[in-house]
Amino acid sequence: MRAMFGMAPASVRDDIEDALDGAANDADFTAQERAILKNVLGLHDVRVADVMVPRADIISVSAEASLGELLALFRTAGHSRLPVYGETLDDPRGMVHIRDFVDFLASEPSFGLVERATADPTHQKAAEIPELRMDMPLSAAHILRPVLFAPPSMPALDLLVKMQASHTHMALVIDEYGGTDGLVSIEDVVEAIVGDIEDEHDEEDRPGIAAAGDGAFIVEARASLEDVSEAVGFDFSALADAEDVDTIGGLLTAVAGRVPGRGEIVAGPGEFEFEVLDADPRRIKRVKIQPRAAPLRRGPAARVEPEGGAGAEPRRPPDH
Repeated sequence: MRAMFGMAPASVRDDIEDALDGAANDADFTAQERAILKNVLGLHDVRVADVMVPRADIISVSAEASLGELLALFRTAGHSRLPVYGETLDDPRGMVHIRDFVDFLASEPSFGLVERATADPTHQKAAEIPELRMDMPLSAAHILRPVLFAPPSMPALDLLVKMQASHTHMALVIDEYGGTDGLVSIEDVVEAIVGDIEDEHDEEDRPGIAAAGDGAFIVEARASLEDVSEAVGFDFSALADAEDVDTIGGLLTAVAGRVPGRGEIVAGPGEFEFEVLDADPRRIKRVKIQPRAAPLRRGPAARVEPEGGAGAEPRRPPDH
């Protein structure tokens, strides 16, 4: 049929996509099956940069951190693997797996865990805990594993194949200057196919969104626009699509045209404005979303119009 009208022959990919679109209203595929199949077909367009955790959100540990510090970080991070660096994250040394860490604690004679467990398997006195040499630096434990390195432009599918072949589930994304740009786990790539994979800890680790009264909300900047839209009752997606951002912090930075400082108030879409509650020079950390008509807090806060909008000069709250 396509040849009859002088059209190029359809590829197998096009045929499958047409079949999926045509099956939208029948029972050939469930909605979940259609979504996964479409994600598989589109995976050739997904790059490492699309699925990576940005540098600012990487939880990592210094090679000279003590084992006690590593234990505390594993407890709070909620990850089984952590990247290890030298002086900075641009000097990666590898990664540490929690299983290797626990095996080291259990088998190292100087820690005395095996002897105590054999002598008294049902009881361990609290007074014995200080005997563990938790001040030992991580580098001295020799439990680091190598990580993969990938450029941001690398196809995510190629990285997945490389991870499978090397049995390495973590890769650092390195920019053209050799600096660390982000981190990708095998789970990040798989989620591009099957959607979000939540474990027992994901719900409690989800960025906070809390009502603050009078229609205002206190939001962690890394909260997704989908979650914020659902909580606030306003769809931020139209502006987000234009700016190519996924989080409320990214949207605020795009609207302001820079990283706003703590205390600044930025006019947002609709009837809302954003007050930056916490930030550093590189990123926003916490934001207050409030109706535009809400009374502004006295102090150093200054209203900032979106970049290119009317009123380029910041406006300060009126004196009362």
